[in-house]
Amino acid sequence: MRIKRTSHRARTPRRPRLLAVATGLAAAVALAVPAASAGTVTDASGANVLAAAGDAVLNAGVAGTAWYADPASGTVVVTADSTVTAAQTAAIERAAGPHAGALRIERTAGRLSTQLSGGDAIYSAGARCSAGFNVVSGGTYYFVTAGHCANAGSTWYANSGLTTLIGPTVGSSFPSHDYGLVRYANSAVPPSGTVGNVDITGAAHATIGMAVTFRGAVSGVVSGVVTGLNATVNYGNGDIVNGLIVTNICTQPGDSGGALYAGNRAIGVLSGGSGNCASGGTSFFQPIIPVLNAYGVSVY
Repeated sequence: MRIKRTSHRARTPRRPRLLAVATGLAAAVALAVPAASAGTVTDASGANVLAAAGDAVLNAGVAGTAWYADPASGTVVVTADSTVTAAQTAAIERAAGPHAGALRIERTAGRLSTQLSGGDAIYSAGARCSAGFNVVSGGTYYFVTAGHCANAGSTWYANSGLTTLIGPTVGSSFPSHDYGLVRYANSAVPPSGTVGNVDITGAAHATIGMAVTFRGAVSGVVSGVVTGLNATVNYGNGDIVNGLIVTNICTQPGDSGGALYAGNRAIGVLSGGSGNCASGGTSFFQPIIPVLNAYGVSVY
């Protein structure tokens, strides 16, 4: 992640950015695509079926699952990682009862988890993560990262030796949402409005099929497309996050908080994923616009 003081005036010399890249979930293989509810959902009754099926997955409480409604196919797409047993998928279907036909259960290799580990890009005493987008409010500069990262460290540094201060965590929301805010407090680490060499000048909502790029500390720059919206992920231990963007980008531990963007528009920050990039992947992102609104900040 590069660092600048203002967005469209004279910039300080570019420095290596604190942003991160993603790599993660292995390719999902469909277990079942029931025909009962197949077909585009265009009416309220069909939407209610999908909502009820999604609620049933939530109520089943199986860790290692993620799900979102896909009105185009008339199904709720449920991703189950390698820890989810056949008995647990059967329990999900039982919980859905008469709406079980609306479930499309897909398997993915690896384990769904928040992509946090200890040692790259941005560092605290308890974790390492990736910084997302630099933002500003008035004359104060911050960066957005994942909430589970912000919860793991009260002060962040640019090096593993914890000698180059960036600044303190000043806000976090996790679980339910997954975003946090860190304030720049060291003039030797000036904030830039770029992601790598890309100048981020605005923010946008994700759309199905949108071409996106991720930049994270572990995985570098990875491109893909948005495959789902408003997903819920059950990471286990009560950590359930709602409203996430789904992509076919793979992510790895240490990428958490990294930046998802489309052209020069900020789209989201990495919440989690599973597996590695050997055979593809899936990842889940906190949309950026609710974060900007929550903290009253803007990209620049």
